[in-house]
Amino acid sequence: MQGEVGTSSAPGGAPGASTPQSYHPDGALPQAHDVDDVARSVLARVGAHDGVQRAALALSEGGGRRLRFVDSAAAADPADLRWCHIDAYDDVPLTTVVRTGEAVHGRLEDFTGRYVALLEAQREREVRALAAVPLPGTGSPIGGLLVWFSDAEALDAARVAALTELARRASDAVRRVRLVSGRQGSDAVPEEPAIPEGALTTSVLLEGDPRATGAARRFLREHLRAWGVDDEPVDDAQLCLSELVTNAVVHAGTASELRVVLDDGVLTVTVRDLGGLGKPAVGGEPHPSEDLDPLRVYGRGLQLVDALSQRWGSERDVTGTTVWFTLELGTYARTDAVAAG
Repeated sequence: MQGEVGTSSAPGGAPGASTPQSYHPDGALPQAHDVDDVARSVLARVGAHDGVQRAALALSEGGGRRLRFVDSAAAADPADLRWCHIDAYDDVPLTTVVRTGEAVHGRLEDFTGRYVALLEAQREREVRALAAVPLPGTGSPIGGLLVWFSDAEALDAARVAALTELARRASDAVRRVRLVSGRQGSDAVPEEPAIPEGALTTSVLLEGDPRATGAARRFLREHLRAWGVDDEPVDDAQLCLSELVTNAVVHAGTASELRVVLDDGVLTVTVRDLGGLGKPAVGGEPHPSEDLDPLRVYGRGLQLVDALSQRWGSERDVTGTTVWFTLELGTYARTDAVAAG
């Protein structure tokens, strides 16, 4: 709602709002060859409208631990799309919508006490309002779209609804090109995210057979207990991990890597298999990441992950599939945590 900080998780935006057709991409998104093409198309369309000063598109990567983003100024260069990174836990609008799955929008004065450093810089650029909407994904958003407005009157319920629809189409396009080409941005294989200073982390290589699930559960429990995590979240993490490793064994049929990170009360567990694009799935069935809605294909196990975790998602490239989930431990984390050796 204009003049207030609005939140919405519904695809249609504000109740009763009609979606302007002017934001709908013509044929560019369905024809995009890579994520760079998607970003250029989306940001060009948003930036062409009155009252819009700047826009940015962000994509979650590295098991949801950071966002890769590009703004409309960088997207205007046809020769070099300059992507940058921000930590997924930084207090900025894009991380908010990716973390919560809800849009935020309003005049800058409505965000008093939030995004302080960022909004101060935008005021100097004569920005008057902002709208940030998530790119919906399976389990958690795969990214977000942020728009800065120089004219606060240009931000109304219909505009938010239009941006929400554009973000949905952008998400569909990103997931399609990742599936078809295995490319994320201009990179064939995603680089590992940097581990935050002070975080506890460990990893292990799992065999591609049914014994891997039990081995993964024991490995996770041993390390979480050594780090001082209570039994209840350990049990939840083990249940979620079992589904991820079982999927990797059954549908990829390869070895996989388990990575565990505990940082500031947030546990991130990632399983990466080696069933890259073009490799036949075991038993002739598609891997969950080959369907835009894995819950439809392997609903039972991934519904459990969806119910127990705060966030989860999957990414696929030419070498394999990464599936991850996060648990916010909160009061479950003991104060006497000891790092495993």
